[in-house]
Amino acid sequence: MKRMRAVVGFALASCALLAGAVTSAVVDAPKAQAVSWSEYQQKVNTNEYLKNKLAGVSSELAQQIEDLNNLNNTEIPAAQESLTQAQQSAEQAKSQAQATGERLEAAKKDKQALEEKIKQSGIDYDDAKDAVAQMARKGFHGSDASDVMNLVTKSSNTQEFVGKMQSDAAVSRSEANAASDAAGSMNTSMNRKDRLEAIEKQIATLKKQADEEAASAQKAAEDAQTKQDQLKALRDQGAQARASLEAQKGSLSSQSAREAADIATMQSQIDSWSIQNASAGSYNPGSGGAQQSGGGAAPSVGGGGGGGGGGAFGMNYAVPGSCPSGSGFCYGHPTGNSVGGSAYPPRQCTLWAYLRRSQLSLPVGSYMGNGADWANTARGLGYVVNNTPHVGAAMVFAQGQRVGSWNADPQYGHVAVVERVNGDGSVLISEGGTGFATFPASEIVYNAGAYQYVHY
Repeated sequence: MKRMRAVVGFALASCALLAGAVTSAVVDAPKAQAVSWSEYQQKVNTNEYLKNKLAGVSSELAQQIEDLNNLNNTEIPAAQESLTQAQQSAEQAKSQAQATGERLEAAKKDKQALEEKIKQSGIDYDDAKDAVAQMARKGFHGSDASDVMNLVTKSSNTQEFVGKMQSDAAVSRSEANAASDAAGSMNTSMNRKDRLEAIEKQIATLKKQADEEAASAQKAAEDAQTKQDQLKALRDQGAQARASLEAQKGSLSSQSAREAADIATMQSQIDSWSIQNASAGSYNPGSGGAQQSGGGAAPSVGGGGGGGGGGAFGMNYAVPGSCPSGSGFCYGHPTGNSVGGSAYPPRQCTLWAYLRRSQLSLPVGSYMGNGADWANTARGLGYVVNNTPHVGAAMVFAQGQRVGSWNADPQYGHVAVVERVNGDGSVLISEGGTGFATFPASEIVYNAGAYQYVHY
């Protein structure tokens, strides 16, 4: 599926996980920006790539393949992005409405408390004067002088005495400022009657505001649901188109046309995984773009510490493999899997690479590092690593490496999983990352020999 990134240039691949046994590290989250020229150009390239493979195919079938490709690479990612924005707006509206509701309840409690005081001592009682009188009584009885004496007798030396006096003076200034602010607010409501009227006006204003914001929150929630329904309709359409195309593959006479159909259906299938991985792909803005999570209990996908074997030699290995999910030892070497996938934060490319390799029963570690580090980490553990693509291999992008029309992140690099090796040497990959509209996303990468691949 085509990447509909909200981040341009090299920031598109900012999805790595900091390596090793460190417990935490934080980087800035990618900033959302408009779709870039490089993204647009990549779409054009993908569309042209498939069209060139459809020469000689019936116009009806060719149109089905192109329509499915458009769903995968344009319509569904755009709908997902729109849904995400609608959900964020709905959440903000809901929070605003709740905050106003809390202010309204607080004002009602103030009114209730004031009405209780009125019952006890009358509506004309002046609380402000009573407070001033209390301060005067305190001053008359020499409490401040007592405080000074207390400081003198309890100070062990001059320096300690001066320090205590400075602290006391700071507190006094703070109290004086607070008293001044309170007096200013009381200036418009010197007695209980005026204050009661002011509170009642405040309640009326807040009630109106709360009703308006509640309606706004409801409208935002309805908009988000509409976007959700639209996205579901597109995905249902994609599933039907995928099934129809699968049934007609046999009528395609040329290898290139069959490959075009395979790519379109596979990208549609990868998009369908985003529903299954919704919980793993949930992005928590509060994480601040954290690239390393603490250890803790591993999720079910990375549970267990058993071992697995399997016959594999050189590039001759089967996918799915023979390494049970979460295994600590497979294919004759340690996998590096100690806490499952719990160390990989939501939506990161490293999390997707871990999940996908686990699904394919291929070995994968818990602390493989940033995307760019996976090849070296894997070598150190005994994995087969080279520049030859293979289905299921983790495809490693070096820091700042050029990838068609975009660059891998200059600090963290990128990592993806090979889903298909095409006849012309290009590869179809699935990948994660906070810059993508969906988790996972997919794309075709050319010049595949320029990258490193972690096999088994």
